Amino acid sequence: MKQKIFKEKYHIFEIEFTKSELTYSSVDEIIEALKKKIDVNEIIAYIATFNQYDHTVNIKGDINPAIKEAKNIVFCFGKEIPTPEVLAVRPRSIGVVELEDSFVVNFLEAPNEQANVAMENIVKSLKD
Repeated sequence: MKQKIFKEKYHIFEIEFTKSELTYSSVDEIIEALKKKIDVNEIIAYIATFNQYDHTVNIKGDINPAIKEAKNIVFCFGKEIPTPEVLAVRPRSIGVVELEDSFVVNFLEAPNEQANVAMENIVKSLKD
């Protein structure tokens, strides 16, 4: 898992798995595995799965030809609401992108270190 800065201001965590590293063969299978991990965590609530690829096709947007599929699983860590501002950084999502020989899985850094650790552990568990 590496940390990077996207567009000079968004701190993200990202890992790229070769297809041979995982037992999953599609974005849908990875999303389902992530959903199972989310569902068993008592402080994370699953919200939805968003098909970013189909949405972009439907609005006639641009898609890098190397990208074969792209979805986000949307969820929320919500055990407290200390200030109104916290809602601006919720909910969270993990993106899953299929390339020719790999899957890229990433998420935006959360303002809560425990949430970052939980998301990192959930993503890394895909390789178990």
